[in-house]
Amino acid sequence: MTESPPSLNATTSVRTEATPVLAVKVGGSLFSDKSVEGSLDRAAIARYAHMMAGLHRSRPGGVVFITGGGAPGHGALRNIDETDPFGCLPLTKALADVRWAWTEAFAREGVKALPLQLGAMATLNDDGTFGVRGDTLRRVLDGGALPVLSGDSVLAGDGTLHGLSSDRVPEFLLGALGEPLRVVALTDVPGILLDGPNGKETLAYVDPSRPSAAYDALWTNSEWDTTGGFRTKVDALVRCAAAGGECFILKGSPQDTDYRYLLSPHSRWPSGVSYTRIVLPER
Repeated sequence: MTESPPSLNATTSVRTEATPVLAVKVGGSLFSDKSVEGSLDRAAIARYAHMMAGLHRSRPGGVVFITGGGAPGHGALRNIDETDPFGCLPLTKALADVRWAWTEAFAREGVKALPLQLGAMATLNDDGTFGVRGDTLRRVLDGGALPVLSGDSVLAGDGTLHGLSSDRVPEFLLGALGEPLRVVALTDVPGILLDGPNGKETLAYVDPSRPSAAYDALWTNSEWDTTGGFRTKVDALVRCAAAGGECFILKGSPQDTDYRYLLSPHSRWPSGVSYTRIVLPER
């Protein structure tokens, strides 16, 4: 699929050097049923796009959107030939379709949004970290537009493709932007739950240098999940936080929820918000 980028007009950003870039990831479970092939809930996408449009307008040039893969992304990785070094290539097409669905929803909100392919801006190093080129992403932000990112098939040094989850995009952002980053992962639970899958008690804080409490609270992922479930999410956020990011896991709810507090310092957040915060102790 060819993604036709909307035109970019110069917009003055209200972000300052001391203000972190806000990256919001909407998990696939919030807009897709992974057990149904190709499932995309367009109404849910529209509601979250409306919420994201408000954040973007509050801080143009300071917000990045990340979409989960949902059923299209997970379906593309199911039953791939592990012996084929380019076996995960279908993931590139699947996630381009998902990014485009979000881009269309943002366009209906009047937001200039540009879908960007992770695999065209990053490579995978031997140690699993990213080699990055952030100039395109920086130019999109400087133009006041909203970047739309996702996981992708990413090339490694040995010439093989690796299918990477959208949960790893914040790691790329840290390297690409080289400035303070706040990551908010919206999911179907209000954080890491201490009392099981249907519980309500969340682990409020995780020190990324000592994350054992987070892993002890995880449960088995669904049979429909091909990327490791919540463990993959926690792994990625712990790495991001250890590298200097400020990361949160929150329950997504686009209706009757004002998410503008995500742009405020953590100390000013509403007292009733449940979340798991992953950040170095000195932050």
